[in-house]
Amino acid sequence: MAGKKEDQAAASATEYPFLEDFIEYLRLERQFSIHTLKAYRTDIMQFYRFARFQHNVGEMSGFDVSEITVQDIRFFMGDLLERGISPKSIARKLAAVKSFYNYLLEIHRLDVSVAAQVMSPRFSRSVPGFLNEQETGKLFEEVLESAGEGDFSGKNGLRRQFYAARDRAILELLYGCGLRVSEVIQLEHSHVYPAERLLRVQGKGRKQRIVPLGEHACKALKNYFELKRNFFRIEHETTDKGGHVFVTGKGKSIYPVLVQRITRKYLSAVTEIKYKNPHVLRHSFATHMLNSGADLTSVSEMLGHTNLTTTEIYTHVTFGRIREVYKNAHPRA
Repeated sequence: MAGKKEDQAAASATEYPFLEDFIEYLRLERQFSIHTLKAYRTDIMQFYRFARFQHNVGEMSGFDVSEITVQDIRFFMGDLLERGISPKSIARKLAAVKSFYNYLLEIHRLDVSVAAQVMSPRFSRSVPGFLNEQETGKLFEEVLESAGEGDFSGKNGLRRQFYAARDRAILELLYGCGLRVSEVIQLEHSHVYPAERLLRVQGKGRKQRIVPLGEHACKALKNYFELKRNFFRIEHETTDKGGHVFVTGKGKSIYPVLVQRITRKYLSAVTEIKYKNPHVLRHSFATHMLNSGADLTSVSEMLGHTNLTTTEIYTHVTFGRIREVYKNAHPRA
């Protein structure tokens, strides 16, 4: 088995020179998440395959990366456009290629980065979907309230009650704390401070931040913790040993598709927006905070953004609210 893995690693090194070293560098030095590392690996492999085709070589082992030109990279971007890849995705792939070239410069495999000479494609930043305050109220005060007060008698009653409490707590954190899906999944019991009403969250690049835990989210978590303990004590005859906060009925950590499924299920009852994904609740958190007068810097810190530019997209949404307030309140509006 070990020999097979070594052969695969050697084949990968031959077909994609420096790629695994680059990924390891991103993991150790830049502390990128597993999902980001996977995306970078896919993007660089795609770029290598295009370069191999462009230069008509069978494999990259005998090919010098320095032979790739600015024109090759532009052709790569053009090929992606022809295949219907969005400018935003192309910009992300180009960023991966540029980062790879910077790494090759750092380890002295290249003297100059041709990727640095290529401009990223411009793309319009769409305003993210969000719930209005009436839809949010209906979600938490009606739909989730009803789900939590259902009939849990009979077979699998405790399991269904556990799921209902877990799902509510997940949605409360997505909206009440503005968390990313990955942050909800990675949240551990040791990161929750109910008495202080705080969460310690590990965001992108493994950067940690402290996030306020609202009254409703705190209540939902406490209820979930109690049901979680009872469920595993009765159903599995075991105790909750801590670890990840959110788990499946088998005690394993939840996963992105499950969070998406949960979100879509409950959002379908309150909104007609096209994309009913977990980010809708994070976007709603930011939008409602700004609408209520929170300053951009504070919202940016709570979201875990590294710069204000990323958060500013939410101000496009709030301009409508500002205009409405002005029309209703100003005597000469």
